[in-house]
Amino acid sequence: AFIRVVGSEFVQKYLGEGPRMVRDVFRLAKENSPAIIFIDEIDAIATKRFDAQTGADREVQRILLELLNQMDGFDQTTNVKVIMATNRADTLDPALLRPGRLDRKIEFPLPDRRQKRLVFSTITSKMNLSEEVDLEDYVARPDRISGADINAICQE
Repeated sequence: AFIRVVGSEFVQKYLGEGPRMVRDVFRLAKENSPAIIFIDEIDAIATKRFDAQTGADREVQRILLELLNQMDGFDQTTNVKVIMATNRADTLDPALLRPGRLDRKIEFPLPDRRQKRLVFSTITSKMNLSEEVDLEDYVARPDRISGADINAICQE
């Protein structure tokens, strides 16, 4: 089973709903194992902890604590894997990043010039481009852009 959630989906209107949703996701994965839980934009609920000033801040911290608790409940024989994605790894709580919770960290850096050229040509390969369009003009720009940025440029 593949279970995909976005971190912000755990932040709910009612107190206690977020932690319950975390428990439900992990229960669903265990019941349907082998399974992968993919949490996109984990930074929405797993930033470094601080003194929570508002009820919403405290709820986000409770969601993170439940996530850590659920991850600690897995043993090596559990056939459930957790994958998380963020664009802001530097803001994540160290407790989430420790070995035993997240064992591998894979960084996808922004593409270099050669990779940008390849992404542009792949995305535009099935497009009818005007002869006036020179992809090399875009590749040569000094902008630090991601594959998603390149896709957006090509769709304009």
